[in-house]
Amino acid sequence: MVTLFCRNFPTHKSTTKMLPQEQLQKLGLSPKEASVYIALLELGEPAAVTTIAKRAEINRTTTYDILTLLRKKNLAIYYTHKKIQYYSAESPEKLISYFEQQSREFDEMANEARTILPQLKSIHNAIPGKPRVQFFEGETGLIHVYEDTLTSSEEIRAYASDQANQQAVPSYFPNYYKRRASKNIPIRAIFPDTPKDRERHALDHVELRHSRIVPKSVMDFTPEINFYDNKIMIADWKEKLGIIIESAEITKVFKQSFDLAWEASEKYHKKLIHQHSPKPKYSHK
Repeated sequence: MVTLFCRNFPTHKSTTKMLPQEQLQKLGLSPKEASVYIALLELGEPAAVTTIAKRAEINRTTTYDILTLLRKKNLAIYYTHKKIQYYSAESPEKLISYFEQQSREFDEMANEARTILPQLKSIHNAIPGKPRVQFFEGETGLIHVYEDTLTSSEEIRAYASDQANQQAVPSYFPNYYKRRASKNIPIRAIFPDTPKDRERHALDHVELRHSRIVPKSVMDFTPEINFYDNKIMIADWKEKLGIIIESAEITKVFKQSFDLAWEASEKYHKKLIHQHSPKPKYSHK
């Protein structure tokens, strides 16, 4: 049997700095570009490709290709002596020049994109009324579909469960409700009967919402479905999947179906609220 003894060393707040190679990658160089560039700096003088490859721990052919890329970025220079190419790093100040140039080029590209935006939008909307479906995955994708509801120009109709979405992303929704209300976008929602959904219902007056609660035996769901403008938003927290369907005709049908469900929910809502209302206390004199 082997016994292991562990010593507890004092822990301090980490002061580890990011390595230069990692910083170069953060700035946009590929891992191999960063490795070769650092190798050039470390060698300090012109070197043949074989020497640079060995220093960077990358094969010679790949190193040659990367050196060509670094030359195009003005981060490396070379000269030929007796048919052998020798490379060296440009001054590190060239990095600043390179990224400044990149920034100018991206600004120019953004301006160019703005000039053709109307044409692109006209192509995008060339077939009026054609349904469009977008899929978004993961937590970021789900938040994206909720952000889209904040573009609504009308009241949102919703099958929703605060119990489900608060468990999934608790930090997002309280602020979302405030932002929706501040944009003056009302919502009409049907909730399943859960503790969290009762809490949400109690905040209807401050969150610009009119909600009704129905028994889980009648309606029990975790995905949220919103209907607004010509869109249907579906957020499935279990599958981590968000969907936006754009279609005026399809949305119209679902809005009408929701309105029927809303009327039917009133009797259930009144019964549940009455059951959970505080009973009056009588005093006997």
